Amino acid sequence: MAISISVVLLLLILAVIFLRNGGLKISHAIVCALLGFFLAGTSMAPTIHEGITATANVVSGLRP
Repeated sequence: MAISISVVLLLLILAVIFLRNGGLKISHAIVCALLGFFLAGTSMAPTIHEGITATANVVSGLRP
């Protein structure tokens, strides 16, 4: 668990650096995919899923 969280934090830092520098390259996309993969295995996954579901429900309820 401790190694997984460390990897998630490292990948999160790399993803933020890549996004701030602009231009998403293949290596950047791989880092972002790995971040999502490792983040899904943490205890935060249900919270993130519930947040995304709630946001989708709010957006789908909006009428233009």
